[in-house]
Amino acid sequence: MPLEVGIVGPPDVGKTTLFNALTGAAATVSGKENVAMAPTADERLEQVAAVVGSRKITPAAIRIVDHPGAGAQPLGNLRRVDALLLVLDAWSGTRSPEDDRVTFGLELLLSDREHVERRLERVAKQAKSGDPALRGEVAMLERLLAHLDAGESVESFPEPLPPELEPLTAKPLLEVVNGPAGIDLKLESELAELPEQEAAAFREGASALEEVVRRLFAALDLVSFFTAADKEARAWTLRRGETALDAAASVHTDLARGFIRCEVIRWEDLVACGSHAEAARRGLMRLEGKGYVVEDGDVLNIRFSPPR
Repeated sequence: MPLEVGIVGPPDVGKTTLFNALTGAAATVSGKENVAMAPTADERLEQVAAVVGSRKITPAAIRIVDHPGAGAQPLGNLRRVDALLLVLDAWSGTRSPEDDRVTFGLELLLSDREHVERRLERVAKQAKSGDPALRGEVAMLERLLAHLDAGESVESFPEPLPPELEPLTAKPLLEVVNGPAGIDLKLESELAELPEQEAAAFREGASALEEVVRRLFAALDLVSFFTAADKEARAWTLRRGETALDAAASVHTDLARGFIRCEVIRWEDLVACGSHAEAARRGLMRLEGKGYVVEDGDVLNIRFSPPR
């Protein structure tokens, strides 16, 4: 599954504008959720593709959700996302970014509290069967609710939480300031509609949105790896510390089920050598097992046995 990010913030602050700037989707403000994929630029992928002679280049992508609402209940729909992008208005002169930041933080806390309360009610009914595990969860949720009512966050609760809770306050929250003090989202949205070379001519450097993506990668502790052949060179993302087996599964479940070994070359070694064969001749390609921890910039060729 690709990385998923929710764009949040007050009404009319530029959420859909940021969505369009990241995805080039040309969405309109409709009161409904907009969803699209945003490619993530990586110069290393282009160099790897040039060496291998790939006919197609596919960058890693982020699934972006433009969330239309505000308030505790609508925010609960974002529990599936990996991170939140909070858009703050620094262009209209009608809002205080600091006030909006504080207000949104309170909305997240309220949404988490209501979510915990609803789960407590549901589990309490199920616990009447006498199941010790359910009764234990009820007691834990009661302690968590008291913790929240004392003004603390879910993240500071000292006990393990059920994975089903997915608290919003525990998700990485990155701010995007829309305006002169941050990013001109209107301009970036317009440039997203132009061919890449034309858009670059209007900028005085790299797109400001690339910094947003870099911050997301850092907040989620992601690494990129590459697969490359004559047909396609492609970038993929993993959480730091995940393995070759995880990488295989992210490419295709059949690769993970039939995993045998993984050929690994550093991207810079492949580029310097000019081919997989030369990298192997120089001893720069190695075979790794399913437990190998993938590093940022690895080029992987997964050997597998097709399922019968």
